[in-house]
Amino acid sequence: MRNVEPLAMWHRLIGTVLTLRDRPIRRDQRGLSQSTENAVLLIGAITIAAIVIAAVTNYVQSKLQGLA
Repeated sequence: MRNVEPLAMWHRLIGTVLTLRDRPIRRDQRGLSQSTENAVLLIGAITIAAIVIAAVTNYVQSKLQGLA
C-alpha cells in the first residue's frame, strides 16, 4: 500500500463526495409530458361531450316530431 499523506487523502475524500453529490439526477423519460397528457385528456372530454350532445339532440328532435 502506498504511503499517502493525510491531507491528500482528505482532498480525495472531499473531491469524491462533491463529485457524487453534484452529479445530475437521472430523470424518468418514460411516458408523455404533462402538457401532452392534458391535451389528450381534453380532446377525449370534448369528444365525449359532443357525443352526448348529439344523442340528446337526436332524442329531443325525435320526440318533437312525434308530437307534430
